[in-house]
Amino acid sequence: HVQLVESGGGSVQAGGSLRLSCTASGYKSSENCMGWFRQAQGKEREGVAVIDRFATKVHADSVKGRFTISKDNVKNSLYLEMNSLTPEDTAMYYCAAPKRCSLVALRERLGYWGQGTQVTVS
Repeated sequence: HVQLVESGGGSVQAGGSLRLSCTASGYKSSENCMGWFRQAQGKEREGVAVIDRFATKVHADSVKGRFTISKDNVKNSLYLEMNSLTPEDTAMYYCAAPKRCSLVALRERLGYWGQGTQVTVS
């Protein structure tokens, strides 16, 4: 049974930073792909970043240079460091264990995902 639990969301002013965390159970970050997607009200779901078992990372163009995905295999945890936040980053952010290691798979929610954590930038 795969369980993903996110934390670290909140409200921040434009230009600020947040760090999201995700703890996985029933799923090994050392052997599998993990990622983040987001869903904003009235907007399409977007794959934000993905990291494979070799720690190869892919970030969406919209967050490249501002967000960084990382993982800690000892803690079986995933992170998303978000800097230079803008109001356009406001969304619910979900940790995911996609069936394919791609931003498209994240966008299409192919796999498992958590309950989400809200990020609001004003």
